[in-house]
Amino acid sequence: MKLVDSFADVARFVALRRDIHMHPELGFEEHRTSQIVAEKLREWGVEVHAGIAGTGVVGVLRNGTGHRSIGLRADLDALPLQEENRFAHRSRHDGRMHACGHDGHTAMLLAAAWHLAQSRDFDGTVNFIFQPAEEMGKAGALKMVQEGLFERFPCEAVFALHNFAVPTGRFALNPGPLMASSNTWKVTVHGRGTHASQPHTGVDPVAAVIDLGQQLQTLVPKVIPSTERALLAVTQIQGSGAPNVIPDEAWVGGTVRTFSVEATDSIEAGIRRLADGIAAAHGCRAELSFRRASPPVVNHAKEAAFAADVMREVVGAERVDDAFPAVMAAEDFAHMLRARPGCYAFIGNGDGGHRLPEHGPGPCIIHNTSFDFNDEIIPIGASYFVRLAQKWLART
Repeated sequence: MKLVDSFADVARFVALRRDIHMHPELGFEEHRTSQIVAEKLREWGVEVHAGIAGTGVVGVLRNGTGHRSIGLRADLDALPLQEENRFAHRSRHDGRMHACGHDGHTAMLLAAAWHLAQSRDFDGTVNFIFQPAEEMGKAGALKMVQEGLFERFPCEAVFALHNFAVPTGRFALNPGPLMASSNTWKVTVHGRGTHASQPHTGVDPVAAVIDLGQQLQTLVPKVIPSTERALLAVTQIQGSGAPNVIPDEAWVGGTVRTFSVEATDSIEAGIRRLADGIAAAHGCRAELSFRRASPPVVNHAKEAAFAADVMREVVGAERVDDAFPAVMAAEDFAHMLRARPGCYAFIGNGDGGHRLPEHGPGPCIIHNTSFDFNDEIIPIGASYFVRLAQKWLART
């Protein structure tokens, strides 16, 4: 590996990452974390803009006479989970945990900002984007874009990293769709309630919901070509709150994941068609709520190729997979990629062997209560960000 020399000792950023891990904050509530980010950037001489999308922070670093610009993004928020790890830097707050590694993402980008602020070995403008509220469909990225992120802080392209369960220090990406869209749906079926002993006096919406749930399991292959990937999951169902009551309404819900807007459109239309038809067959009326939380993460080919070249320089060609298959997980960085060219990529967090002995009983995968970010990859991710900024801004 060819890491930036100043990252030979990253103890300060490991300590910073663990401090953030101990004090996780949920989306749009990252006040302490944002304050730490802003204070560190100011300490290093980076121009700071706080309060963007509530708790977001943008650091602007200019050098030389170049007019080129780049955006580097990290996410700040934690998840509403109870951490099972027992090591010293475990969460100090019940019901909140950095189970997705955003503490590490923040530390990597801060390390890159520190190096560039000290060395000034670039020509142009680097925008360090610390985004709130990536988790739980809160769409902090969209809110930043809507509040004029790229108008206030012009970026020719924007890049981000996320830790992933691939071997430590490896990079994975592709030049197209990398992550799925995230959509939630709920069909409420309206009938007429009655006592369960007299079903003939009412109109049972529960039977319609059960029928609809079964039929939706076969919808995707009927509306999506077999050459594409898409998923519809039925994950929730609710009827009466009492065993002897046929309710006035019942509902069924779940998630839809796709890699194109067209596929999402087709599935939404199919759910509506099935819901209306099945409800009518049961003498009921259906009402569909379909929420598009995040579009698919679609990398731009030129920027993805550029990023992959930088990765190969940092870790070697054998540690870069630039044809990584798309995953069904979602990420709201998609909104930034719809506004500007760029690339999203994964950095290997390993299989959990890095965890301290007092870790929880579960696997070291994101959104697990036994997860912990791998501090060994802080200098790798930070070196990537530094080299990416330097090379992007040096382009003619």
